[in-house]
Amino acid sequence: MERRMSVATHWGSFVAVVDSGRLVRIEPRDDDPAPSPIGPGMVVAADDSARVLRPAVRRGWLNGEPRTHGAARGTDAFVEVSWDHAITLVSDELRRVRSQHGDSAVFGGSYGWASAGRFHNAQGQLQRFLALGGGYTDSRNTYSTAALEVILPHVIGGHPWSYQSRMPMWGAIAEHCELVVAFGGLALKNSQINPGGLAKHQTRDLQRRCREAGVEFVNISPIRSDTADFLDAEWLPVVPNTDTAAMLGIAHTMLVNGWHDEDFLRRCCVGFDRFAAYLVGELDGVRKDAAWAAGITGISREAITDLARRLTDRRSLIVVNYAVQRADHGEQPIWMSVVLAAMAGSMGRPGCGWGTGYATMDATGVAEGRASVATIPAVPNPVPDFIPVARIADTLLHPGEVIDYDGKRLTLPELRLVYWCGGNPFHHHQDLHRLSRAWQAPDTVVVHEAWWNTTAKFADIVLPVATGLERDDFAAGFSDPHLVAMPKVREPAGESRTDHRIFAALAARLGFEREFTESRSESDWVRHLYEQTRAALGGDAALPGFDDFWRNSTAELPALTGPFHGSFEALRADPRRSPLSTPSGRIEIFSEEIDSFGYDDCAGHPRWYEPAEWLHAGLSDRFPLHLISNQPASRLHSQYDNGGHSLASKIRGREPVTIHPSVAAARGIESGMVVRVYNDRGSCLAGAVLSDDVMPGVVQLATGAWWDPVRPGLSGTLDRHGNPNALTADRPCSRLSQGPSALSALVEIEPYDGPLPEVLAFAPPSLEPPS
Repeated sequence: MERRMSVATHWGSFVAVVDSGRLVRIEPRDDDPAPSPIGPGMVVAADDSARVLRPAVRRGWLNGEPRTHGAARGTDAFVEVSWDHAITLVSDELRRVRSQHGDSAVFGGSYGWASAGRFHNAQGQLQRFLALGGGYTDSRNTYSTAALEVILPHVIGGHPWSYQSRMPMWGAIAEHCELVVAFGGLALKNSQINPGGLAKHQTRDLQRRCREAGVEFVNISPIRSDTADFLDAEWLPVVPNTDTAAMLGIAHTMLVNGWHDEDFLRRCCVGFDRFAAYLVGELDGVRKDAAWAAGITGISREAITDLARRLTDRRSLIVVNYAVQRADHGEQPIWMSVVLAAMAGSMGRPGCGWGTGYATMDATGVAEGRASVATIPAVPNPVPDFIPVARIADTLLHPGEVIDYDGKRLTLPELRLVYWCGGNPFHHHQDLHRLSRAWQAPDTVVVHEAWWNTTAKFADIVLPVATGLERDDFAAGFSDPHLVAMPKVREPAGESRTDHRIFAALAARLGFEREFTESRSESDWVRHLYEQTRAALGGDAALPGFDDFWRNSTAELPALTGPFHGSFEALRADPRRSPLSTPSGRIEIFSEEIDSFGYDDCAGHPRWYEPAEWLHAGLSDRFPLHLISNQPASRLHSQYDNGGHSLASKIRGREPVTIHPSVAAARGIESGMVVRVYNDRGSCLAGAVLSDDVMPGVVQLATGAWWDPVRPGLSGTLDRHGNPNALTADRPCSRLSQGPSALSALVEIEPYDGPLPEVLAFAPPSLEPPS
């Protein structure tokens, strides 16, 4: 008999239909106006051949070869073992590494989205466990927004993510704004997701309401489809990685014509005079005028001049998407976008000014935030060491090396044990061949995984974990005003266990089970966190009791009404009474602090730096196409690449790559053909899609296809499946943030004429039964 149950995921809430314990299908909720197609595709992956069903240990490691530093990870067979044996191996290895090399030799900076749920938060569980056990080396910032997270506190103050509550919401944009200029676009595909869960999708309808209210949109991006058709956006194709130059050209035009907001710049900002000297060429002899910008960006001088006039004549909003800062000198377009908005005259006015990340997830611009919701409690980490998140390969390859980071000097620790839980570094990281070499360095790699993805295949010990469908929890999304119940839909596959149950068993072996579990069962924890949230918000007046919530599936959190610290409206009204938390209390167009760092790749004010790889670089003679490795429409990062929706998007089993028809014709490429995309770092196969939605000179290959190297461990070996990080550079965007620069990559593309290798991304490794 069929049962219908609530399901909450990062890509929305659904109804799971279960018959006799078997997951039959997943359906959208009736009240979701724009449900994601990723959800129904989860059924395909639930019991596919890639599920990790039992604990498994790499054969070479089990045979006593954990420290040979060879190339066995990624190529070796695995031996399945009992849970008791696996727990013994992991606990013994943690003891050995800590006693011989110290707590900082354990890396617990495990990065990734994991799955929704306040209690079964994979990184939270891992880091609580490791902190109670003595500590660990952590990572800082995110692959998504590392440059942004470091630069914004210097420029506008506040917590790195505080901008979310300080930007105009879509409702205010519809009411007050006349012009939105979007650097990097507003791709609706990205708004399928929300970290932590989502009750219903709102971004599409909110954007539509803006257009119906008469708001005009300009899409400055190499990709036309980065704005929805219904926005009727003007498309200005821009050479990738040149957004800062475009903004400088607009700013120069405002300045020399006297269109800039002198009052706001004088009262609410510091350092404009020094920046203006750079604009007009007093510092380097180069005027950053519209003609200069046109020669760099490919946007005409006339279009740049027209944008400068429209931005200052009309109530305007300047937005910049996260993608533009995942590039060489990625701090610059973020910083410069704030400066441009300050100059334009709308900063701090209702529905106008500046923002970032709109449509990157169904949270930004939807609500200023949500009430605090309890989660698995953190434990202070006794180890002070950390690394910038994108410098994991550098750390493994060059322990002891000293690097810059946000005015500090960091010594990269020697990591002997990597514990990864709830993430996929072989998706997020750049230059996967370099990462695979670095991954051979530690003594031991422990991974919790539900599927045999690349990270699991490159581990020493793989512990099978239950998915979000296989455990009880409740979800609370970023800025989403709802709690959503997550009852267990089915029993865990094979011998899978929850992360919490695994860590509880390890804690028992290591002597701190009571401290880790606080003597609560998993169901007790879920109820406790909900009731803790309810009590903090005022009890019955705020939320129903747990049993009522569980029965009804959702509950609405009380709205946040502000005031929000760091408001630009308050700053404009009275900068003395409402200062920002910057050193000056104002927007720092020139930052004395950043200038004092003395970095040659991030000066004291925003400026143009030529990227290492772009269409005007010398390297473009050999690799004349710029690779845009943006977020996929068919999955969340690499999650559910084995799901039905992602599999249906493949072309002959490969990830689709979008090519302009003129680029394809010059290379003899036809739609549906398998092509080879390559540069000096590597190569991958992909399925050709021809479209004039990408500008000539650009190819677009989404991230997240599970990396499937023909010969793992061999540098440059062909990827069968289409992962763009076989091609991207593992190079920090600057010494300030050390963030990733994935979108600074040049490639060439050609038809693939050889025999097509079978895609093995979703096939498990060779598995041997225990002896």
